[in-house]
Amino acid sequence: MTVIAPGSTIGIVGGGQLGRMTALAAARLGYDCQILTPEVDSPAARVAAGAIVAPYDDPAALTAFADAVDVVTFEFENVPAPAVAWLAERRPVRPGWRVLETAQDRILEKTFLNDTGIGTAPWRPVHGPDDLRAALAELGTPAILKTTRLGYDGKGQGRVTAADDPAAAWESLRTDAAILEGVVDFAMEVAVIVARGPDGVTVVYDPVRTVHAHHILDTVEAPAPLPAPLLDQARALARRAAEALDLVGLLALELFVTRDGRLLANEMAPRPHNSGHWSQDGCVTDQFEQHVRAVCGLPLGPVALRGRSVRMKNLLGDDAATWAALLADPAAKLHLYGKREARAGRKMGHVTWVET
Repeated sequence: MTVIAPGSTIGIVGGGQLGRMTALAAARLGYDCQILTPEVDSPAARVAAGAIVAPYDDPAALTAFADAVDVVTFEFENVPAPAVAWLAERRPVRPGWRVLETAQDRILEKTFLNDTGIGTAPWRPVHGPDDLRAALAELGTPAILKTTRLGYDGKGQGRVTAADDPAAAWESLRTDAAILEGVVDFAMEVAVIVARGPDGVTVVYDPVRTVHAHHILDTVEAPAPLPAPLLDQARALARRAAEALDLVGLLALELFVTRDGRLLANEMAPRPHNSGHWSQDGCVTDQFEQHVRAVCGLPLGPVALRGRSVRMKNLLGDDAATWAALLADPAAKLHLYGKREARAGRKMGHVTWVET
């Protein structure tokens, strides 16, 4: 097992808020961070030791990035897999590029989950209007049509009803590959984050309840209000997925809790996750520090709650303008991402409350 000692440089692919908070956590442990991003003046670059601004697959940029770092990780998974594979030949890449390849393609992701014994909503691969008609005949309506790649926060998907024309629904996605998912009658959505080190040791955070508004995460409640056996099952599913992937780093597993008490996986993300932001104030070791510990081969930290419960709320768009009121709340802990422009639906920050 290779340990990347404090004083080394961590390369973070991606310049958004997850990279920013990872870089801040890394600095507390004595690491420098180098950011690779196509975004000028990115949130992560403003708190890192250095940044290379270029497309993710730019050969010169990849060479300079690899030369400047001791280990590579990611703040999001939608980067070209060949570029990640190239980096992996030169530096430790954690999680590995095959993990990213699986997580960035919904067909590969669903297949992996099912092959690992983790249930999902019924689904079918779709590569054209004829496939869609056949899938709708099997799964029924309503159903959710999703692109295989680059979908997040409700983007790249749409609901298909019996009244919709399959050809028009397919054309609206503007893609050559998709999946059709059956609608799940769920009572609650939850998420669970597992950390796994290079030695195979795992630590699992408390599963949390997630509430979405307009397909974007709105609030998180930790721990999720579920019976202990279901909480344990959620932890076990996350651990199973991480071990099957041979993951090094963090894995967030989003789950539906059906009305008859089953857990069905929705999506997974091999990185720090919006559903884990509560841990910054509500947990002994937050997800960003834990990610740094895992990818550098350090001992994983404890994940006990700092109080009885924790609530987190995303600040979207103009919500960030309420910063003065939030700072005046003695129970609130405000985290802003330093983004220069507030737009509708854009994640600008979050706030947490810990009940002791």
